[in-house]
Amino acid sequence: MKLLFAAAECAPFFKTGGLGDVAGTLPKVLAKEDVDTVVVLPYFTKMSDKYKNQLEDVFSFEVNVGWRQQYCGVKRLIEDEVTYYFIDNLYYFDRETLYGYYDDGERFAFFQMAIIELMEKIDFIPDILQVNDHHTAMIPCLLKEKYHWVQAYHNIHTVLTIHNIQFQGQYGREILPDLFGMGTERYDDGTLRLGDAVNFMKAGILYADRITTVSPSYAQEIKTPEFGCGLEVILRMEEGKLSGILNGIDYETNDPETDPALDVHYSVKDLGGKYQNKAALQRLMGLSEDPKVPLIAVVSRLTYQKGFHLLLDEFENLLQMDVQFVLLGTGDPDFEAGFATIAQRYPEKSSVVIDFDVELAQKIYASADLFLMPSAFEPCGLSQMIAMRYGSLPVVHEVGGLKDTVVPYNSIAGTGTGFGFQDFSSFQLIECIKKAVELYTSSPETWQKIVQAAMIQDFSWTNSCRKYLDLYQELVVVE
Repeated sequence: MKLLFAAAECAPFFKTGGLGDVAGTLPKVLAKEDVDTVVVLPYFTKMSDKYKNQLEDVFSFEVNVGWRQQYCGVKRLIEDEVTYYFIDNLYYFDRETLYGYYDDGERFAFFQMAIIELMEKIDFIPDILQVNDHHTAMIPCLLKEKYHWVQAYHNIHTVLTIHNIQFQGQYGREILPDLFGMGTERYDDGTLRLGDAVNFMKAGILYADRITTVSPSYAQEIKTPEFGCGLEVILRMEEGKLSGILNGIDYETNDPETDPALDVHYSVKDLGGKYQNKAALQRLMGLSEDPKVPLIAVVSRLTYQKGFHLLLDEFENLLQMDVQFVLLGTGDPDFEAGFATIAQRYPEKSSVVIDFDVELAQKIYASADLFLMPSAFEPCGLSQMIAMRYGSLPVVHEVGGLKDTVVPYNSIAGTGTGFGFQDFSSFQLIECIKKAVELYTSSPETWQKIVQAAMIQDFSWTNSCRKYLDLYQELVVVE
């Protein structure tokens, strides 16, 4: 089976979030299952020299972006049985960041047409073409409306994976003729239109053969007005081809027995090293070295979506408790300033680092007792899975992938893998934290039992990979 995986970001080359993690891991796992896998990405020039130096220039061609003829260079890198092609155009991709520019519509119109036109040129016509989020969501539509005359593409089956439906790619009607070189019929009849805009995500939902999201609960949530961001009616219409497949995490990278970032390695059978890591982090962060005080941690982007206004509302109240708190992240300047200011008033109990530091993040995962993820919505989330892998118990708002991965503590049965709250409010968050702290201090044996239960959960890509393979096989055989 041949798979072409199209995405706008991919670890370790460049990423901003979960999409980059999935694109960096899923194709490698599929390739090990004998899937002939090609990944196509933009060539963002901010890629590190480590990978730039490995790239091979293959050839170039021109892509017609409306009336513009744009250069399209093709670079290649083969790693872990996956062939990566990078679409090179300095005008579009030599930028400081990946997204957020006035011409994003033009940049990703070019990218999507380049992907389609690349397939014949590299003699790789996939059985499955998997597109991800709005940056590539127009491809299923383009295959059927613009490139339908290409005989070689007629048997390609398309899968759209929605990582975050909040971002949809919305542009004026003129984008169809001006950038894609198409007529406006599918806008005028409402097919590609949502409100007064061409909507890339809507196009993908309607034209793809299958739609997946990154957790089963999120697949259900996006069919509701609360989470559908205006596309809920369309998704209910197309729900027969919608399913949720939970993301996984890299178990080789995230392994407390081998992680090079840790001061001491440990396992579910011997947690002694976890306590030593906690003591080392307390020293590193300027906190008193005390094993009896629960260490509460955050490693995240500081945004409203991640729910950190709830935590900031109760931050001083939290620090009245006998706890320690560490935070690593960047994001909304108001959140950055708010956490930093309060932490300065309680230096003996809290340490806030406004930064992005991969090694420190791993140390925090391994050292914390509680890990906070109070997200307003969370399509999947990876941090809670990583935290559990390291024996740090998540405190989560029970939505999306958080609901699918964290089993809330049951005080009667003494079971669970973390702690959850349902009503999205600062009061419920702090109450949930209080229950967790109470369990930590009053029942060490039960605490260790649920820590071990969390650590043995299987969030590797093995199960998710099998579900993707089943989906691909169903498409190839049935359709």
